[in-house]
Amino acid sequence: MNFLAHIYLSGDNDLVKIGNFMADSIRGHSYDIYPMEIQKGILLHRSIDSFTDMHPIYRQSKHRLHKKYGHYSGVIMDIFYDHFLAKNWSTYSDVKLEVYADTFYHLLKEHYEILTDKVKSMIPYMFARNWLVSYATIDGLQMIMFHMDHRTKNRVDMHESMVELQQFYSEFEQEFTLFFEELRQHCADKLKELNG
Repeated sequence: MNFLAHIYLSGDNDLVKIGNFMADSIRGHSYDIYPMEIQKGILLHRSIDSFTDMHPIYRQSKHRLHKKYGHYSGVIMDIFYDHFLAKNWSTYSDVKLEVYADTFYHLLKEHYEILTDKVKSMIPYMFARNWLVSYATIDGLQMIMFHMDHRTKNRVDMHESMVELQQFYSEFEQEFTLFFEELRQHCADKLKELNG
């Protein structure tokens, strides 16, 4: 799962959303310096990643990319799944995606001081290119993939994965839909556990 799914799966708590969003830049137990709600978001993020990586439906999706993109097939698949979430956003939320994204960007500005340096360096690009909304279109997705190629110093040409996306579009979308229902339930259970 990429940024949009992680934020969405955090529920309505703003600090849980921020913790979940920035969790990739926090290693080991260093999260315990943050307020409790941020910590919950970080732990939720890790739970989402573990659930996703082990899930047979996600693994089936990722397998189509593995031969060509190796280690990066998971990164690409996370972005593809965010595409299907954004494309079908009205199925999952009553708030328009554009409004949801703007509200989250405002939230990041409001809590800027708590963000990690890695996240602070990334968000100007995220805001300028409106990543959360861009996931919804193929053109937007291609732009994100080019940015990912730049960030990973072009180790693999992730933007070329648009070919596989279009080749297996209906299969990927069906797999996402089935998987995401299970992931939503997993996150609801995990949040209950974290909230004690």
